[in-house]
Amino acid sequence: MPEKTTVSVIKADVGGFVGHCTSHPKLVEKAKEEIAKAKKEGLLTDFCVLTCGDDLELIMTHTHGTGYDKVHALAWNIFLKCTEVAKQLKLYGAGQDLLSDAFSGNVKGLGPGVAEMEFAERKSEPVLVFMADKTSPGAWNLPVYKMFADPFNTPGLVIDPAAHGGFTFEILDVEENKTIKLNTPEESYDVLLFLGSIDRFMVKAVYRRSDGEIAAVASTDKLSHIAGQYVGKDDPVLVVRSQAGFPAVGEVIEPFAFPHLVEGWTRGSHHGPLVPVKFDDARPTRFDGPPRVICAGFQINNGVLEGPVDFFSDPAYDLARTRAWKVADYMRQHGPFQPHRLSLDAMEYTTLPKVMEKLKGRFVSGSNGSHSKTVKTAAAKTTTATKR
Repeated sequence: MPEKTTVSVIKADVGGFVGHCTSHPKLVEKAKEEIAKAKKEGLLTDFCVLTCGDDLELIMTHTHGTGYDKVHALAWNIFLKCTEVAKQLKLYGAGQDLLSDAFSGNVKGLGPGVAEMEFAERKSEPVLVFMADKTSPGAWNLPVYKMFADPFNTPGLVIDPAAHGGFTFEILDVEENKTIKLNTPEESYDVLLFLGSIDRFMVKAVYRRSDGEIAAVASTDKLSHIAGQYVGKDDPVLVVRSQAGFPAVGEVIEPFAFPHLVEGWTRGSHHGPLVPVKFDDARPTRFDGPPRVICAGFQINNGVLEGPVDFFSDPAYDLARTRAWKVADYMRQHGPFQPHRLSLDAMEYTTLPKVMEKLKGRFVSGSNGSHSKTVKTAAAKTTTATKR
């Protein structure tokens, strides 16, 4: 059997420049310096360091399988060293995503976002890595559904025999920490039941039903659930294999031509459009946003990352961006009102509970007096008038 390739994408916010806008060049420089040592020592086959907003993105290939402790330790130590640089530069939120002092063999549950997959390379192996800033893992639900279950987006589901058998969606309930696997097309309505709730259910992985091959994997950690309070948005990553029995590259990136509404934006407390942008424009500014997504395309050749191709730098996405700016402007006019601001349930892990705690002593019981009687009298009159 040929040796399998593992793609590990691990990201973290270790300090913003300026505020939450982007990553300081010295952080990127430090990350590349440290990760290059690991490649030279043989731990990694190849790597690429990118940024999306204030998030540092480590894209790594190796042959050790998913969850390998030394690869995770490498990422953790890089984030620690970059945090020290961030502190020296007095960057905002230095070490923000590192929620534990003790590394225990795996970074999952410690703050950084992780998306990993292992596979035997095909004759041609195109892989796309999506990275988002100022949003949550639920941001992937709609585009991943369209990639792997919507024939209006992906005609390959109809005309490609290798994809015609459908895909299996693995969905995570972040509240209960349980997963469920559902098959498309016959269970599409059940998939939509869950994925439509972007604040609780997240797509974790997608598999091709004909042979069980991994097709896509997403980071699903919610920082607020780990820390018990708001410490920054999750800023998820997504890895998707393409072509030859999987959606074509054009089918994979097509969903992002619609800048759908996601959770996040400033303070992680608002809804806004997910804007597909080129690498250089992944700098959320207006109201610390709107949420951004970039796409790096790689041709994997015996573990070597040939690329990246900056897919959203194409002017074909200009219309999506224009539409997103208009939607952002519309949403901003709501100010502190819903639906721009998240619902109270979704605000549970933000700073809102502290404000509520300060005011709780000023709440009084609802009146059962004259107002209640007036309402009942009005209701009775309405009923009488209806009968007449």
